[in-house]
Amino acid sequence: MPARFATANPDLQPVSHVLRFDSLFHPGRGVAVPCDATGHVDLDALSERLRTAYLGARAMVGREYACPTVQQAH
Repeated sequence: MPARFATANPDLQPVSHVLRFDSLFHPGRGVAVPCDATGHVDLDALSERLRTAYLGARAMVGREYACPTVQQAH
């Protein structure tokens, strides 16, 4: 089964890296948002839905989500 993540629309612009928050309780689920190679996320470039998912995941690190990791986009 493929991993299920909230991600940006791939049609908008190429994404080289994602900041990924893995779910602590549901393997293969989590939130992934576009970022630069250092993990910086441009909030202004995110859709409202993705911004809300990102801020929620960030607030729930340690409770619902693991610490985020920077990964190269596939």
